[in-house]
Parts: sequence; C-alpha cells; structure tokens
Amino acid sequence: MIIEVGNKDYKSIAGEFGISSSGKHAEFWKRLELGYENLRQLYFSIYGHLEDAEVKFEDLLRSIISAYLSRSADLKKRDLSKKPDWFLSNDLVGMSLYVDRFAGSIAQMEGKLAYLDELGVNFLHLMPLFESPQGESDGGYAVSDFRKVDERFGTLEELSSLRKKMHDEGMYLMLDIVLNHTSHRHEWAEKAKSGEMKYQDYFYMYDNRWIPNQFEAAMPEIFPESSPGNFTWSEDCQKWVMTVFHNYQWDLNYRNPEVLREMLDNILFYANLGVDLIRIDAPAFIWKETGTSCQNLSQAHSLLQLIKQAVQIASPGMAILGEAIVAPNFIMEYFGKDDRAGKECDFAYNATQMALQWDMLASGDTRVMLEAQHILQQKPPGTSWISYTRCHDDIGLGYDDWMISKAGKDPYMHRSFLKNYFSGSFPGSPSRGALFSSNPKTGDARISGSLASLCGLEAALYAKDAYQVALSIQKILLMQAFSIFQGGLPMLYYGDELGYLNDYTFQHDPAKSYDNRWMHRPIIDWEKAAERHTEGTVEERVFSGLKQLIQIRKSLPAISDNSNIRWMNPHNIHVAGFLREIEDQRIFVVGNYSDKASFLTWYAFREFGFSPKKLWDHVSKEEISVASDDQYLILEPYGFRILEVLS
Repeated sequence: MIIEVGNKDYKSIAGEFGISSSGKHAEFWKRLELGYENLRQLYFSIYGHLEDAEVKFEDLLRSIISAYLSRSADLKKRDLSKKPDWFLSNDLVGMSLYVDRFAGSIAQMEGKLAYLDELGVNFLHLMPLFESPQGESDGGYAVSDFRKVDERFGTLEELSSLRKKMHDEGMYLMLDIVLNHTSHRHEWAEKAKSGEMKYQDYFYMYDNRWIPNQFEAAMPEIFPESSPGNFTWSEDCQKWVMTVFHNYQWDLNYRNPEVLREMLDNILFYANLGVDLIRIDAPAFIWKETGTSCQNLSQAHSLLQLIKQAVQIASPGMAILGEAIVAPNFIMEYFGKDDRAGKECDFAYNATQMALQWDMLASGDTRVMLEAQHILQQKPPGTSWISYTRCHDDIGLGYDDWMISKAGKDPYMHRSFLKNYFSGSFPGSPSRGALFSSNPKTGDARISGSLASLCGLEAALYAKDAYQVALSIQKILLMQAFSIFQGGLPMLYYGDELGYLNDYTFQHDPAKSYDNRWMHRPIIDWEKAAERHTEGTVEERVFSGLKQLIQIRKSLPAISDNSNIRWMNPHNIHVAGFLREIEDQRIFVVGNYSDKASFLTWYAFREFGFSPKKLWDHVSKEEISVASDDQYLILEPYGFRILEVLS
C-alpha cells in the first residue's frame, strides 16, 4: 500500500541534528521542505508494504541530512553558485578516459590538465577508480570497495586534490557509481558467503534452481559468449546467486531497503568528494521481477527518481546521468515521463544517435537516422544528452527495426551488412573493427574498435594510401562534428583526439583476452602525442581539426542544449543537416556521409520559415551567398559545414 503523504517527520528529524528553518542551514531547510513529500511518496510506492517502512524511511532521511552536514563549505558554496541548468551550456566539452592508461595515475593526471585545456576539454569523466579485483574487474565495474580508490590508481586524498585543482581551473568532474552489482569480493558478498543472513538478503540468493529458472525464462543473456546465463553457483555458501553480467558481479537486491540506503550513502559520499556529474552504471537492471526481462521496470524508475530527489536535497550541485543503453523509447523514460518528466536523470547517453551515425557512415544513407528523431526530440526541457561518437564500450545497433523498414531496407539484412562492414568482412570495407558478444542463437552482435580504425585509418595507413588516409581523417572529423553540435554535452573518448588505432595487445593478457573491447582502450604514448605539434602528421591533423570544432562550439550560444534542434528533410539521402537557433543566432550544420561529392539544394535551407541570403562557414572561414533553388551547396566526400546565418 501507499502511505498518505505527510510533512510531519522531516522537522523533528532535522531537529535531531540541530537544523531549523533559519540560520546557516536555511537553504538546506528549503530544499528539504520542498522535496520531502516527493521523497516520501516515492519511497512508500516501493517499500510501503513493509512493516518497518516508516522506520526505514526515517533512517534514509537521516542519511540525507548527515551527508549534507558532512559536505564541505566550498562545495556548499559551489552548489549555490551553479544555475539549475548549468550543464546545458555550449561551453562544456568532456572527455572520458582511464586514468592509468591515459596518465599513469591520479597524481600524474594533474600534469595532463594543460593538455586537455589545449584541446578545449573542461569536463572529465574518469573511468572507474574504486577498488576492484585484478583479473575480475570488468574494467573497474566490479567494485569491491566503493570508498577506497584502487591502489593501481592512487589514493582518495590524491583524487580529492585533483578535484580541487580541476575546480580551481574551471573544470568539472564525473565519476561512476555501479548500482546494479558489486564484486563477489565486496565485504557484503564475503559476509553473505560466510552465511550471514543479513547480507545474503543484499543479493538474489537461492538454495535451488526453482526461482532462478523462473527468472531466466524471460531474461536475455548480456554476455552469451563469456558469461552465459544469469545465475552462478557459489560453492562458498552453496547457493545460486544472480549474476547478470559476469559471474564475479553479484546483483544487488533493491527489494531490501537497506541496500537502497547503503548505496545512496555511497552516492552522497561521491557528491561530497566534489563530483559534478555522477554516472549511474546500468540503471535499467536495478529492479528484478520474474516473468519479465528484468530491465526498464517501473520500480527502477521510481528508485532513480528517489535518488535524484535525495541528491537535490543534500548536494544540488551534482547532476545525475543514467547509463541506459536501451531502445529509443526506453531511453526517453530515464528522463522521467508524464507528470515526472525531467525529474529522473538529468542526462542520458544518446546511444541511439551514436549508433545511427555509424549506420549513416557505413550505408551513406541518412534516412534510418531521420526516422528516430521524432522520438529523440521528446527529451524534456532542462535535461540533456551525453553526445558521443565512441566510448569505452562496444557499439550496439539497438534502434528499432521499423526505423530500418521505413527507410526501405530489410532489418535483418541491413544489420548483417553493418556487422560485416565494421568487422571488415564486407567487400571493399575499409573498417577494421570486430564483433563483440556475438549470439549465434539470435544473430545479434555488437561492434568493437577505435574511432580511427572503424573510419578506415588503420587500413589506409597499412596500405600507405595518402588519399584514403585523408578521407579517413575527414570521416573522423565528420563524426565528431555531429556529436559536438547536434545537442547535449559532447563526450570525447581519449585517444580519438590523436587518431589512435586498435590496440591488439589485449589478446596476450588472460584477464582481457576474452573481451575485445580492450582493442579500443589504448595506453597513451606521450611521445606520440607530441606529434600533434608536427604539421602534417595524423596526430596534428586530427587534433587540430577537433580543437577547431571545440572552439567553434564554445563561440555559438545556439549550441547550448535548449531542445532547439530541427532536422532538414532528406533532399539528398547522403546529406544530414539540422538547424540550431536561439534568439537572433541561427546555425545550420550539414554533413555528407558519402565517399563522393554530394549536392544539397538551397531550398533545404528555406524550409524553416525564413530565407537566408548570406551564410558564414565557421570551418572554412568564408562567406557564402545563398543561390536560387535550382542551384546547390556542394559538399566534398565526408565534408561538413557549420553555417551561421548572416542575413
């Protein structure tokens, strides 16, 4: 049942901590007063059936108040200085990286901030840093201690020092929290193995296969090659444990309110480290029900909304990113829907658009991408995308079959073509990727590979073909341009700014050889990086091209994420284009996804209700006169223009 919402409890509980509506805690009191009813309603919608729900809710409230009181004065000041929509700014450009593979350690990261500033990056996503077992880390996503930095990277004190230096230099920090599971070496899991019932209730643990079989009847396999099934037998405690991802990652049981409170404490611990954006890993999986896929369930959304409300009360300067790599309709739900639109995650990954850009690059056809836009444009105002071309993960092709069908293609054949193209097995394909998590039962597979290798640079350099090298670099910049300008916070992936190719050395490491995603997780060679200052090198051409795009982005207020994107009609199926505008600034971005020159009628620019006469190309630095409708803008192979309306 749902308990009637009231507001009698927060005053007395706050009073336990000496907090009142006046004095130095007045701002916090306002936030608590405004958010309390929503927090309570969400909590009791999930846990109201429990006999001790009231007591558990009061414990949760005490955790939120304790986190606020532990927050440093400088972070409280930063909370108040940030506008609610600070993260929508066109001035922000991010990079995602592994600290050890990029800089060596957290302490050495401070010395690399100047490099990032040179490129124009001011927002850092540091990939998982907290303790995880060697050989069973899943790239850091199998956490054995949420509050201890892994000694491979450094210390918590060094992380705090780096954060302070970043904030002093106007930079922002993003870290991960893994809500769905822990390492089987986590203290809770070890206590569960030893037979402690309290901690066995933190996980999904069963004496026999009866309930696991009910779950698995409807649950898909995430890693069918390396980790088939969703349960693992634990010899230590003689029980079946739910392990959706890998057998060393034990799924947490959020039916237990103690799990929510403990994990919220960890989230607020990260907030008090000074994290500006917390990336919640795999939120689609955090609630499980037999008879379902155990993904995207309504209780998962209620939990995320509750977490969002708690963060707004305790540490409002921290935004929330939900890493939900799911079908387009499901992605939109992570912003909240209906009367809760905009009240769940502040960010989601625009995984659909990312995958569709790769679709366009392989096929030279923009129509499938355009079919998705009416869904993606339903994003609530005040929320934003993480826009990206590549990341540490594989590329999934998770957009809907009907989008492919409406573009006049057969979904099965089209996906087969894309897999063959990017794995280099399609005749004439310059791409050098690999299939990841291939499922022979369904034919599904995802794609691994670096941006440069997938764009053909690896093959071109091997063939010593100067024209193909130039074409590959143009593809890289085209892909990055669309991520940087189409809306959201662009998140570059380390190494891509230097044109890094696939790294095949992972094949010789037993802890990595089963996972070809390591081919696009390079170790940065800083002597090689210095080649960015040598004119004509691949590093210089890619780095300087990307740097220019970032500078252009920061100069154009219209690129702030004000839900202000309108796509061009497909007058030429090889050309994608959109308009971004704010007040008196209008920016057209157009790109040719063909290996041949493409012609775009000037009429395409007049379909938005006005008739531009002169445009300024921010890339070529030239003024362009708009001609009559029977003439064309010519775009070179994989060329793009960023055009500002002058008159």
